[in-house]
Amino acid sequence: MYWNGGWAWTAFMPLLWIALIGLVVWAVVRLTQHSARSQDATDPRKTPRETPEEILDRRFASGEIDEDTYTEARKRLAAHRPGPR
Repeated sequence: MYWNGGWAWTAFMPLLWIALIGLVVWAVVRLTQHSARSQDATDPRKTPRETPEEILDRRFASGEIDEDTYTEARKRLAAHRPGPR
């Protein structure tokens, strides 16, 4: 009577351990990837900076500045843009 279900546990236990180890590995990988992504988002060195022209374009598109101011600022930026060395 004791040996009737023994073969099932013998076959099932390795599968249970493999699934458990796989779950732990998946959780560790998932958590470390998530924390790395969240650190990249908050690190100002990793976020792309807008160029002065992009800032000016965005402000003009949102209506913060008028066309005359935009045109004048574009001319000033072009005049002060460093040339190739």
